Amino acid sequence: MTKAGEPVKVVESSGEEVSGSSSAQLIEIPHTLSVRQLADLLQVSAIDIIKQLMRNGIMANINQVIGYEAAAAVAVNLGYEAHPEPRAARRSTSVASELKRRQQGGELGGLRPRPPVVTIMGHVNHGKTRLLDAIRQTNVMATEAGGITQHIGAYQVEVNGQKITFLDTPGHEAFTAMRAHGAQVTDIVILVVAADDGVMPQTLEAIDHARAAEVPIVVAINKIDKPEANPELVKQQLADSGLLIEEWRGDIVCVPISAKETIGISDLLENLLVVAEMEDLKANPSQPAVGVVIEAKLDKTKGPLATVLVHAGTLRLGDTTVAGTIWGRVKAMFNDRGKRVRKAEPATPIEILGLDSVPQAGDTLTVVAGEHQARALIQKCQLERQQEPKSVSLSNLYDQVSAGQVKELNVILKTDVQGSIEPIRSSLEQLGTDEVQVRIIHSGSGNITESDVMLAIASKGLIIGFSTGSEAGAQRLADMEGVDIRYYDVIYQLEDDVGKALKGMLEPTYSEVIEGRAEVRAVFPVGKREMVAGVYVTEGKITRGVSARLWRQEQVACESTVSSLRRFKDDVREVVAGYECGVGIEDFSEFQVGDRLEFFRREKVG
Repeated sequence: MTKAGEPVKVVESSGEEVSGSSSAQLIEIPHTLSVRQLADLLQVSAIDIIKQLMRNGIMANINQVIGYEAAAAVAVNLGYEAHPEPRAARRSTSVASELKRRQQGGELGGLRPRPPVVTIMGHVNHGKTRLLDAIRQTNVMATEAGGITQHIGAYQVEVNGQKITFLDTPGHEAFTAMRAHGAQVTDIVILVVAADDGVMPQTLEAIDHARAAEVPIVVAINKIDKPEANPELVKQQLADSGLLIEEWRGDIVCVPISAKETIGISDLLENLLVVAEMEDLKANPSQPAVGVVIEAKLDKTKGPLATVLVHAGTLRLGDTTVAGTIWGRVKAMFNDRGKRVRKAEPATPIEILGLDSVPQAGDTLTVVAGEHQARALIQKCQLERQQEPKSVSLSNLYDQVSAGQVKELNVILKTDVQGSIEPIRSSLEQLGTDEVQVRIIHSGSGNITESDVMLAIASKGLIIGFSTGSEAGAQRLADMEGVDIRYYDVIYQLEDDVGKALKGMLEPTYSEVIEGRAEVRAVFPVGKREMVAGVYVTEGKITRGVSARLWRQEQVACESTVSSLRRFKDDVREVVAGYECGVGIEDFSEFQVGDRLEFFRREKVG
């Protein structure tokens, strides 16, 4: 399978790979790609691609993203036989790993279609929650007396005899938070765009988050009932953002709706079923269940409760389950309407009672034979978590590439102004090597946010800030999760660091840790020329051999190391705050009363 930007792989009809200049030219074209990437793929200039697109009635610049149909038409005109590239395998999760293990053990026979799992994203106030309410009222409450009596973070609707599961956590933040915890539970994303407002910054963020997860997008143009609605402008903005709708010869399903007036809701749901059919979503309901914890809480009367989305198999009352490092037996199960049930089949959201503690959202839930197997699985999970590869940083990038753990460097790029994004993106993408490609999964202007950090965690990427800073919460989260944030003001330095990191030549970076501070209160001669400072330790401690910096009237007068340290007549290894001592600094004797000493060490970062 080829990727945009990689050398073209052409296959003879006999099945043998040949070079791009062969007469029988079969080529795999990705789902979407930019004009520049198509030019690289077809080994022609971008100008030739733009000319071909213009002949087909498509006006595009070199960075514009086009769909498969438009790219295939260009390829045919240039003498290729185009085929769609198979969808990239989704990010490996513990659920996927468990299903793969079962497949290798011959346990996945009898696959049957399962309902799709859908998440709704979009800009604030574009109608995400109202759309969920409209779907719920139209397809659930009409058939259920009393409506929904319980909120469990997900619910199912039925359309033409087929079910669709909705995660009731609209927004790309919640979606990416699940991925950051290792759980990719969504099959399809609905992107809600207001017809009167168009594509906004959070819309672009949602697109990038969905693309990073490699899930299909269905666009719902909402608020078409408003007099100022302009769906055609929205379609143009979507195309400029890389989403080419079917009406414009792309492959993105687009449905005009009004959540307020419940217009187009049925059409949207039917289109979701079509996309789900194309995705070929299947599971075996006869096997023990594997699922994902969507949310969990401690109820005052019931104890630990966990909302689980069953991915494969069937969860039954009385099953022994393991969720991360928590285990228990299913004592009761409640569906999204608050009713007690005895089983839950694939893609069904269910609230379970019986775990011995509260699991984490994103934990994989697995059914096991009994307590002995449960405890063995928990030990295995704990060991795997300890051995998980480190987050990718420029410092450890080459080591991870050499170990085969990284084939793409995922980058979130934030700049001070919008105009800086494209030149930096172009420069970074060109730095890719045969071993690792640089992939900009999200870019934007403004400060680095918590949402950016969550995307970096989920995609095992790093963040580059160009002439911009980060929000306090984002920096704290990055420090806690080990996400590498690099700040630059000069593009050449940015390119140089990334290029060196890809080649394993990047010099390590160091941070300075202040260990202590002291004030010089007296000066004593030692020998003929040497002088020592009599100091009072105001903060931390002084250690012999540590680095020292002497400040005099807000200027650094000396930077060296502590050569001697004494308490009265005794040599000591360290002196802590609140005590006096004599300090000698290597190659320095010109102490003055009132000087301030700062003691520090440098630690390697990454």
